[in-house]
Amino acid sequence: MLSGRLYWVPLLLALGVGSGSGGGGDSRQRRLFAAKVNKHKPWIETSYHGVITENNDTVILDPPLVALDKDAPVPFAGEICAFKIHGQELPFEAVVLNKTSGEGRLRAKSPIDCELQKEYTFIIQAYDCGAGPRETAWKKSHKAVVHIQVKDVNEFAPTFKEPAYKAVVTEGKIYDSILQVEAVDEDCSPQYSQICNYEIVTTDVPFAIDRNGNIRNTEKLSYDKQHQYEILVTAYDCGQKPAAQDTLVQVDVKPVCKPGWQDWTKRIEYQPGSGSMALFPSIHLEMCDGAVSSLQIIAELQTNYIGKGCDRETYSEKSLQKLCGASSGIIDLLPSPSAATNWTAGLLVDSSEMIFKFDGRQGAKIPDGIVPKNLTDQFTITMWMKHGPSPGVRAEKETILCNSDKTEMNRHHYALYVHNCRLVFLLRKDFDQADTFRPAEFHWKLDQICDKEWHYYVINVEFPVVTLYMDGATYEPYLVTNDWPIHPSHIAMQLTVGACWQGGEVTKPRFAQFFHGSLASLTIRPGKMESQKVMSCLQACKEGLDINSLESLGQGIKYHFNPSQSILVMEGDDIGNINRALQKVSYINSRQFPTAGVRRLKVSSKVQCFGEDVCISIPEVDAYVMVLQAIEPRITLRGTDHFWRPAAQFESARGVTLFPDIKIVSTFAKTEAPGDVKTTAPKSEVLEEMLHNLDFCDILVIGGDLDPRQECLELNHSELHQRHLDATNSTAGYSIYGVGSMSRYEQVLHHIRYRNWRPASLEARRFRIKCSELNGRYTSNEFNLEVSVLHEDRVSDKEHVNHLIVQPPFLQSVHHPESRSSIRRSSVVPSIATVVIIISVCMLVFVVAMGVYRVRIAHQHFIQETEAAKESEMDWDDSALTITVNPMEKHEGPGHGEDETEGEEEEEAEEDMSSSSGSDDSEEEEEEEGMGRGRHGQNGARQAQLEWDDSTLPY
Repeated sequence: MLSGRLYWVPLLLALGVGSGSGGGGDSRQRRLFAAKVNKHKPWIETSYHGVITENNDTVILDPPLVALDKDAPVPFAGEICAFKIHGQELPFEAVVLNKTSGEGRLRAKSPIDCELQKEYTFIIQAYDCGAGPRETAWKKSHKAVVHIQVKDVNEFAPTFKEPAYKAVVTEGKIYDSILQVEAVDEDCSPQYSQICNYEIVTTDVPFAIDRNGNIRNTEKLSYDKQHQYEILVTAYDCGQKPAAQDTLVQVDVKPVCKPGWQDWTKRIEYQPGSGSMALFPSIHLEMCDGAVSSLQIIAELQTNYIGKGCDRETYSEKSLQKLCGASSGIIDLLPSPSAATNWTAGLLVDSSEMIFKFDGRQGAKIPDGIVPKNLTDQFTITMWMKHGPSPGVRAEKETILCNSDKTEMNRHHYALYVHNCRLVFLLRKDFDQADTFRPAEFHWKLDQICDKEWHYYVINVEFPVVTLYMDGATYEPYLVTNDWPIHPSHIAMQLTVGACWQGGEVTKPRFAQFFHGSLASLTIRPGKMESQKVMSCLQACKEGLDINSLESLGQGIKYHFNPSQSILVMEGDDIGNINRALQKVSYINSRQFPTAGVRRLKVSSKVQCFGEDVCISIPEVDAYVMVLQAIEPRITLRGTDHFWRPAAQFESARGVTLFPDIKIVSTFAKTEAPGDVKTTAPKSEVLEEMLHNLDFCDILVIGGDLDPRQECLELNHSELHQRHLDATNSTAGYSIYGVGSMSRYEQVLHHIRYRNWRPASLEARRFRIKCSELNGRYTSNEFNLEVSVLHEDRVSDKEHVNHLIVQPPFLQSVHHPESRSSIRRSSVVPSIATVVIIISVCMLVFVVAMGVYRVRIAHQHFIQETEAAKESEMDWDDSALTITVNPMEKHEGPGHGEDETEGEEEEEAEEDMSSSSGSDDSEEEEEEEGMGRGRHGQNGARQAQLEWDDSTLPY
């Protein structure tokens, strides 16, 4: 190209181009020259395709931007000076890189954003440099089309259209798509603007998602297992850039509409003493829009495993009979084991409620004299029994009660037994009572006999009619067989429980026909039948179902309770009324100390639709009542535990009152939190008093039984009857029983007296009291009492020394409860030796008061008294005596001032020694004190002149 231009230079010089001559002619010549030199237009391609990456200024064109000119190598005419872009506000410009070669470049004037515009199309032309340096007469190329595409950069992350998604599904179904989530990307290119994948971020959930954002469940959902699921979902664009923020998807599981009871609690806690408590305060029946014509509800409280079928009072049978107003004379054949009723000691006890379990290998012999031989034509047998089917095809007889020959023969005079789930009562009369064919066996066939549940049986005998009452219902025997009376004989009879005694027809007498089951409260009442009212009371449950506010049940509701109130049946035709009625059903337990534990509760329903018998099945409500443990009482006996009485009082008609000041107090521990909530101090325990009944108090003789020939315990029966209590007396002690308040028992114990007709050889008697509530479930402390006898010589001596242990009247005596016992023991009347010494001291004081003149005589008198003491084998230690003579007192008259004070102090000392004994005892003691003062009046003047210092006496 350079050589071409050098070639044109001489030619131009020859033609005179560039000469300065010629003036106007020169310009014309130049034009002519330019026309001759710049003959051709620049040439470029007709179209260009370019690519520019956003946020960059370089455009890559295909083909490259190059302009050619045929005038080359002529200077200016053959050079390219510019590229011009035609369009408005285009962000591009074209620049010439090399004029000679015509190379150019297309570039962006400002950053290109693909999201604003993806493509650009415009026109570009090339311009040569004209004919000279002034770029005159230049020529332009044809128009070329430039198409530029902006290349995208993945600068934006996907975003979800919704911040959260929510869906509701029905349990038990598999869905193809529960809901669809959708994300977008603001990038311009398909590669970066499209969402290529979705992903569930939350792990361990039964859901999956596809590339289109459709969420489905991978397993059947259960409302009972989980009500709601919350999962996080993210999205990826095709450049694998994740979403800037995950979205929350909430899936609610809706239960399948199933007819049934809603909003009830399986565990219901019952606090003892809280009265009637609603069982289902919010329960309602869901029918799924089904129409019903009637509805029957059966609520059942199952308590057959609590005690004897339900929570009944656990007092002894005698106490229960007394509570229910039963007639007297009832004999308990299965009492609690004790010294007087020891025949039940070897039986198996099923619980603390005196339920005896018979395993088919044991029986109990009732001692002679407990039950009379002749029951008469009227008597009653009562019992609680739980019995199951007997093993074997044809089982043996299972004896409950049997009166048979003790030896030689094997005759059954009367018996009650179970045979093949039939209850049989045998009663055979003697020939002296009847000599004709008479009814002898009475049979009852009842399903309840072998249902392994507790039932209350009462057999009322009014011969020849025998009636069975079971759980309050009357049953006549289905079979009655007759037999001849038994021939009279001299053979003794043996009454047994749990088996029958076989005394004859065997090599060795033994038990036979054993009972398998449980028995409780087996009693017999000779000579009288029990009333229906008493029988209902004895079997009454203390817990059951109840209905709060019967008047608000609403119209159209019918209800019915069974006798024990363990089953409630309600009927109605309106579901709303049934719901409100069931919400008022409550549990009640009237016992102060109920049996803790579980009571199962079931509610069954029967729905009748229009024109159909039963259309909808309603699942049972299976709940339970948890009766919490009652607060256990702490029964405490308090009173004087040691006192002395003169022998004459033991011999008197009234005897000695043993417990004049005894108190029975029951407390329970209550934990109280500290007043300041912020403090960390431990909780304090406070004892609060509570009131409840007692069912017996036993007074036992300690150190050997009473000798009925010379001593006894006495109590007026009027004291018992007016307080509705009973008692039994024996040489072992006194037992007071019957359900009564603690104050009643206190009043009765205050009147217990001890008598002894021969107290000369008696030094002391010891007794022990122990009281109980609920047949030994709660027992008191063992209160021990010791009563000492003051014999005649000691009583007289006591009058001499009482004033020695009395404090001066101006000193106040402070007694500490914990030291009362020791004070009483220190107040024991001194021995005879002490009395003799006191008399000697008094004589010595008299000698000192008379003066030096009578010293020798007083000294001789003192020696005589000392010798008399030695002859009586008494030993006196007077080393610690301190005698002070008050000369001012010798001028006072005898019996003035000091005698009165001594008399008052003697009475106070006597009251302290007797420890608040009864009024009768106090009167007798005052009489004895008067006699003592009379006997010792001669020494009154001399004692009044002495001031006695007993601070060093060693007693």
